[in-house]
Amino acid sequence: MQSEQAYHSSQSYHQAPNFESNSSSDGYNKHHHPRPSKKPKNKKKRKKVSFWKKLWRFLLLVIVLMIGFFIYGYHRGKSKAPEGLKTEKFSGQKTPSGATNILILGTDQRDFQTTGDARSDSIMVMQVNAKDNKVKLVSFMRDTLVYQPGVSQYGADTKINVAYNIGEQDNHQGAEYMREVLKKNFDIDIQYYALVNFNSFATVIDSLYPMGVKIDAKFSTIDGETVKSVDVPDDLNWTPEHQNPIQKIKVRPQRMDGRTLLNYARFRKDDEGDFGRTKRQQQVMQAIMSGVKSPLTLFTGSSALGTIKGVTSTNVSDFFMLTHAPGLALDAAKGIESYTVPENGDWVDALDQYGGSGLLIDFDKYQAKLKTLLG
Repeated sequence: MQSEQAYHSSQSYHQAPNFESNSSSDGYNKHHHPRPSKKPKNKKKRKKVSFWKKLWRFLLLVIVLMIGFFIYGYHRGKSKAPEGLKTEKFSGQKTPSGATNILILGTDQRDFQTTGDARSDSIMVMQVNAKDNKVKLVSFMRDTLVYQPGVSQYGADTKINVAYNIGEQDNHQGAEYMREVLKKNFDIDIQYYALVNFNSFATVIDSLYPMGVKIDAKFSTIDGETVKSVDVPDDLNWTPEHQNPIQKIKVRPQRMDGRTLLNYARFRKDDEGDFGRTKRQQQVMQAIMSGVKSPLTLFTGSSALGTIKGVTSTNVSDFFMLTHAPGLALDAAKGIESYTVPENGDWVDALDQYGGSGLLIDFDKYQAKLKTLLG
């Protein structure tokens, strides 16, 4: 009987539900349905900034920096500007082709002189924004005889360089009168002007090129002899008390500061005379503009533009300077197409109405050439 009870007891034991074996590994019964867990809130994904937005922000930063450098340069230039500097009246005319012509007049005015005492040593017309993306520079020799309204008595009998002085004596209209003379004799439309005197030129060069402008200094023969160096007038250091300062410039590639570059460009005592000086002025302009290649000049150039605005009389707007300067620098880096009126030897020696020596040229010929060049 006991064995039978033991048997049933053992059988009951084996038939009992095995809670341990039926439970899940995490302690819950397999028939138990756990509460659904809450899904974690999705974190807001940061939107990726597009390439164009990044580019726009970068360009905006560059523009702000350029404006900042421009303002800095302007105030620096103002502190060195000639007394009484102001923008003159100028009735600029746009060209039919859409290109922009700028009259650049380099005057021999010193800081202790008035504009009425000055003459235009260099007379240039620079064309930018042309359809062919070329920078063009036309130089007019200062002794070229032209017709000047209200002054000339016998047709083309007055030197072109006195036009600026005559206009300045008429309520500071030197640039405007020069524009009228160029339009009358050569049919050139000019929209803007810039007047640069000795000190202004040196200040701008030293601002844009602190290490100097790289240039290959060349002179023609002097009295038929080849020269290795030349003693040139040191114009920036000329004073009524010290009227013959001299600087020696060697014939070789070198870097020139503003003072040296000015003296080099103004020298005309070699055998090529005024034509040689005009060539050197064009060489200097090419060296200045083609040297703007470094990306950093985007900012130093903006500062120099501000300095130009501060030390020169010009009607070129700040907006035009800042928006066109980068493209102008890129175009100029490819080379500047230069032309001289008249070409070497293409003139007849003649006298002006005051008995001075001048250059008589064929105006029909040069009008046609300038129309082809400038459009």
